[in-house]
Amino acid sequence: MFFFFTLAPLLGIIIGFSLCFGKITYTDCRPLSVDTTNSHLTLDRLLGTFDALKTANKSLQDSLKEEEAFFQKQQELLKELSQKSRDQQLKSEKVYEEMIVSRLGKPIKKLSTQNTEILLFELKKEDLRGYMAKVRLKNPRSLRIALAPAEKESGETTSAAVKRLGAVFGVNGGGFAKSTKNGTMRLVPMGNTMIKGELVGDFVPSYSDLSFAGFTKEGKLVGGVYDKEEDLKKTDAWQGVSFVPVLIKNWQPVEIPKKWARQRQPRTVLGQYPNGDLFFIVVDGRRSNWSKGISLEEMQVTLMRLGVMEAFNLDGGGSSSFVFQGKVMNKPSDGKERSVATNIVVLP
Repeated sequence: MFFFFTLAPLLGIIIGFSLCFGKITYTDCRPLSVDTTNSHLTLDRLLGTFDALKTANKSLQDSLKEEEAFFQKQQELLKELSQKSRDQQLKSEKVYEEMIVSRLGKPIKKLSTQNTEILLFELKKEDLRGYMAKVRLKNPRSLRIALAPAEKESGETTSAAVKRLGAVFGVNGGGFAKSTKNGTMRLVPMGNTMIKGELVGDFVPSYSDLSFAGFTKEGKLVGGVYDKEEDLKKTDAWQGVSFVPVLIKNWQPVEIPKKWARQRQPRTVLGQYPNGDLFFIVVDGRRSNWSKGISLEEMQVTLMRLGVMEAFNLDGGGSSSFVFQGKVMNKPSDGKERSVATNIVVLP
């Protein structure tokens, strides 16, 4: 008995340690009491956080004021930069103009009126002759598509159209075909021809790579191949003519159908520079002692070198004519001007 009572306290201690450090955690063995030290610590932390928030709020307000002041300065700077950009743009346009003219060569003729500015250049190589014009439209309405009058059933030459409308410059326009009605033959424009926003006749879906080349009221060159009238109307074209094919779109040469690509012929091409200036080129051909003509692939290379952004091939061959101030500058392959259905002219 004495042995049991002597070991009892020791056994209690051992059992207690086993309970606390065995499967039951130490937390479960703590006495149930409130730790006031931790409570004070939590309160101190809350007070500290509140003070920090007050400080942060003041800093935020100060930061907002600084941002507002910075924003005002930024607006003033943007206004200043905007004005400088305008000045730089004018300077850049002048530099761009000089660059384009340097590529075209030395102008052989110049004309500046209230509505337009025209620079003429001569294309002169060993077996290639032609003329080029860079036209700046101060008034886009000075550019006209001249449809041969109805009474002139056999069409109208470019110089006749220039004279009739009092224009200072002109080239032949789109393709045409001969049509006989009631025993009378007349020239009919191919594809779609547009005058003052209205089609001449019904809309004709594109066929055989036929494309439309025209201008908006603002003088922007637009065009392409259109199978539906609504697609053509989406371009906002105000006037235009049709022929084949498209040569340059957004500085990229367009693939030319093989049947058109490598034939060297007289050509008339319409183009536009990024600054809105129009570009016209007429290359003579079919004259061995003067000019053999140019293929459409060669024309693309020429246009790319000259920096033209958009370009369309117009009617060529014997139709190609380049008229300036009433004079036919080129040498048409027929030996004289050919009467055509449409011309493109620039009024003074």
